[in-house]
Amino acid sequence: MLGINKDQAEGRVKEAAGKVQEAVGKATGSASQQFKGLAKQVEGGAQAGYGDVKENVKDRVKDADRKSG
Repeated sequence: MLGINKDQAEGRVKEAAGKVQEAVGKATGSASQQFKGLAKQVEGGAQAGYGDVKENVKDRVKDADRKSG
């Protein structure tokens, strides 16, 4: 079952924004922007990972309910 929750979506958006910010930092020579972009990517990856776990648990609960019912 494919689904996407708010944490998955927001996390992936933060990852993408972080990649853009990092690239802009590299292009402009701004170490600060590069670091902020990397930090945003890590934050987004963690949030997306949390969303993935939530979705996986939800799917497993649904599967268990179907099997027991």
